[in-house]
Amino acid sequence: MDFRRWVKRLFTVDDSILDATFSLGEREDVMKGPGGNSGGDEDKSEGKPDKPMKVRGDDRDNEQKPVSPQKPIPLSEWAKKEGKGESSRGGSEPDAGDDPIPASLDSLEEMLNKTFTLPQNKDIIVRHLIIGLPEPRRALLVFVDGLVDKVVINNFILEPLMLLASVRPDTDPGMGDMERVLRTLVPGNQVERVTKFRNAVKQLLMGNSVLFIEGLGEGLAVETKGWDTRSVSDPKSEQVIRGPHEAFTENFRTNTGLIRVRLRSPRLVTEIIQVGQTTKNDVAVMYLKGVANPKLVEEVKRRVNGLSLDALIDSGLLEQYLEDPPSTLFPKILSTERPDRVVAFLVEGHVALLVSGSPYALVVPLSFWSLLHTPEDAYLRWPFGSFIRVIRFVSLLIAVLLPGLYIGVVNYHPEMIPTDLMMAIAASRETVPFPVIGEVLLMELAIELIREAGIRIPSVIGPTIGIVGALILGQAAVQAGIISPLLVIVVAVTALASFTTPNYNLSFAVRVMRFFFIALAAAFGFYGVTLGLAAVLGNLVSAKSFGVPLMSPVAPHRHSNPDIVLRGQAYEQELRPEYLRTGDSRMQEPINRRWDAWSRAIRPQPTKEGPRVEDTGAKRRKDDSGAKGQGKDGGNGESGGEGGGKDS
Repeated sequence: MDFRRWVKRLFTVDDSILDATFSLGEREDVMKGPGGNSGGDEDKSEGKPDKPMKVRGDDRDNEQKPVSPQKPIPLSEWAKKEGKGESSRGGSEPDAGDDPIPASLDSLEEMLNKTFTLPQNKDIIVRHLIIGLPEPRRALLVFVDGLVDKVVINNFILEPLMLLASVRPDTDPGMGDMERVLRTLVPGNQVERVTKFRNAVKQLLMGNSVLFIEGLGEGLAVETKGWDTRSVSDPKSEQVIRGPHEAFTENFRTNTGLIRVRLRSPRLVTEIIQVGQTTKNDVAVMYLKGVANPKLVEEVKRRVNGLSLDALIDSGLLEQYLEDPPSTLFPKILSTERPDRVVAFLVEGHVALLVSGSPYALVVPLSFWSLLHTPEDAYLRWPFGSFIRVIRFVSLLIAVLLPGLYIGVVNYHPEMIPTDLMMAIAASRETVPFPVIGEVLLMELAIELIREAGIRIPSVIGPTIGIVGALILGQAAVQAGIISPLLVIVVAVTALASFTTPNYNLSFAVRVMRFFFIALAAAFGFYGVTLGLAAVLGNLVSAKSFGVPLMSPVAPHRHSNPDIVLRGQAYEQELRPEYLRTGDSRMQEPINRRWDAWSRAIRPQPTKEGPRVEDTGAKRRKDDSGAKGQGKDGGNGESGGEGGGKDS
């Protein structure tokens, strides 16, 4: 046996050695037993010996060849099949089709049994009852146990139909039986008539109950959703001191309600798209009509509608499917669990995406600078918000570059630091048996292990393990002479700086890039760090999020509010981002504090006709005497100037 054949046999899984009688073939073969008959019955034919099973041996003719995996379909062939309406997937769930609901309850029950695999499926409840129409009729009430509120079903469906039914024949001669039931016997707040079996199945899987009546050929879908959900709680990853303490939950309608309660505008549009052929998750596309760019909205809906998936479990999967080609480590879609932050982005002209069952919302498009902002920046006064942002931006550079700079200084550029400090570093590393790169990698990997362990360990002892573990590990490593004391300080400062990153996805990018700069510094010193920075900046400038440059509004430069690195006054945030090309470019009026004319560079100027508003541009204030003189000339005086300020 040649070497290539030996390697092929070594890395090929042969299912026949597991069970020679097991096969994933056609349905008829699967249903047959070992003797070849369905259900494993004994072979009724006599005198036919069983066929001997081939045994794997050295004889190549008798050798059982493993079943090769199915090859991927070429893109051109797949496109042809899609154009003809053929599906290349063989495991899709049974489709109810567009068949109408049969008038006979017996036929309907057969369709339900086939679709939901009844009676094996125990959480599909089919309730037989007789309702009191002018002529009593049989009826079926179908619902999914666990998705409905049984109290609502008992009080608002079963009790009115079975105990309180009092429909008289002369109620309305022209009214059909289903219309009578809808208007007089079912007091549900949301009731919908369904005529297609597919729509009835969809209503059942959404948590509604469907009522079928003998001889009518249609059903009534009554809203009875009532599964257990987590209540609204504090955010886990975006905690603030000043501001709302509410986060999204796994309940879809609760999440949309948290946005609606903060954005009470009829222009807020919520379009729902169903994604996932098996899970059938609802994806809400939310935007402000007249503000959001229609092209952006259409692009978002085009990408969501273009997804052909079996399952969409969380918004994290939707983020990976929708983002532009992953040419950078930095996220291109903002993920947040705070409703107030989503509302702020919607007002600016962004588009938000909510996925049923996910406590995180997605916002598109994304600017890199938004990753370093927090909602608390807007709730604090501008000096404090700007100060925190400066610390955050400096911490980002420290978290990415500090270990690499330490390696560059020690290995390549010791002349760039004072001599006394260099001698202290050399003395501290005298007993260390590893080179600087090995020492740094050892500590960085230890920090990553402690960080991951603190997340996976139960929350009661997780933070304690992280802090105590880091202290004990660092002290023990220094006493053992494995690492230098200065490196412990460098790694600790780097870890603290990385914890200030407000965005979870950005923190992962920072952690990965840190090792990238460590490798460059170990190979080329400061020159490698400089080349790495140039590569990262070039990558950021070239990246886009839904057609918008990731570094907007800095590169390319666009006019925007003073809210990038430093945050300006709240009343200066007048304009929406120019790079969004919104329908309405202004968020608030130039004079938004009408009692204070000096809040902007626009001040009232009294005239003979009355007070008017004049834009003074860069001229902030004029001399009070000049203002008084203008007031005397206009006949209004000083009090007239004050009155003009109030009227403006």
